[in-house]
Amino acid sequence: MKMILMSLILLCGLAAFAQTKPLYENNFEQAAAGKLPDDMMVIGGEFNVAADGTNKVLELPGAPLDSFAVLFGPTETADVVVSARILGTAKGRRAPTFGVGLGGVGGFKLQMSPGKKALELLKDQEVKASVAFDWKSATWTQLRLQVRKLKDGEWMAEGKAWPQGSAEPKEWTVSIADKEEPVSGRASVLGSPFAGTPVWFDDLVVEKVTGNKP
Repeated sequence: MKMILMSLILLCGLAAFAQTKPLYENNFEQAAAGKLPDDMMVIGGEFNVAADGTNKVLELPGAPLDSFAVLFGPTETADVVVSARILGTAKGRRAPTFGVGLGGVGGFKLQMSPGKKALELLKDQEVKASVAFDWKSATWTQLRLQVRKLKDGEWMAEGKAWPQGSAEPKEWTVSIADKEEPVSGRASVLGSPFAGTPVWFDDLVVEKVTGNKP
């Protein structure tokens, strides 16, 4: 009987581990410098792995000055969350925009827009919600975006951002409710190097949402 109980406990523990394991994660430490990982798909831009001292990052070069993205992870519709660390550098009055996305090219995006001093939530290319954000140049910023189903015919997209080294906000800082079922697609990171300086991405993670994930 004791052996049976121990086996059940072990199985429950393994099941819990399987449920919490990310759908995708990449810190680029095992990636070859100067190349794009094979599991990623570029939507414009010359994304490549670059060395940052002893660390490796995904780099979007400072030119050309346009908007670019790269897709990664499995194809999902809802009840999913993506996070990444992103670093951009201003030059004079110019600053890059950057963010994370869910649902492929036409899905939801959480975008840092330093020129507007704002954190924006977009659906496709349209800004749906915006909050003030005091972004700091040349520092890592953590971004997290989730899309979840509330009930039949209603979904919620929620985002937050915070500087590396500070505590993660307990509440989502920008959100929108939507009546349309989200577009099915892969997660993404995106950037527009308007300052002519590279944008760096690191610690990409895609997870399933369990309940109202904080």
